[in-house]
Amino acid sequence: MIKDEKEYKVTQDIIGEFEKSIAAMERDEARKTNDPDGWELMRSSLQSHLDKLKAEIAEYERLTSHNHQSPIVLKIDDLDYLPQILIKARMAAKLSHQELANLAGLTEEQIKRYEDNDYEDASFLDVRFVIDALDIKIQNGEFLIPLDTLRRTPITKEELLASQTINRKPSRRN
Repeated sequence: MIKDEKEYKVTQDIIGEFEKSIAAMERDEARKTNDPDGWELMRSSLQSHLDKLKAEIAEYERLTSHNHQSPIVLKIDDLDYLPQILIKARMAAKLSHQELANLAGLTEEQIKRYEDNDYEDASFLDVRFVIDALDIKIQNGEFLIPLDTLRRTPITKEELLASQTINRKPSRRN
């Protein structure tokens, strides 16, 4: 996820490099002929990364160009992605870190740190302050609690961290 103008510009530069690499691969007739499977695998991998970066650019542009006078709907399928909603909402509202901090009763440094770390070190109360400051509302929110398969033994810290690592979608920083 692109969080600011600097990351936006860096991502644009990276896209240019990927496009150059793909163009160079397209011209490499020897590799296409001698190792077609390897060539296709590499080409597909580069294209996949390029597509992901272009999607991030499009999302950033959509958020930053959105009319901040009208609502925006942001969706998540997993509570682990709530931090992205908070960051995207701030961007769509065209609020600086300082402006959000003032509205939430926090410091600019806290907001920057929270966003840099995807709110991992934010208290529940600070997250609530940010949600309230951004006036985020949940519509038609549903939570599924599968009582028939509910775990009846404590989860260990290691199990929780392992499940988060497995379920977490990769970010640009990883």
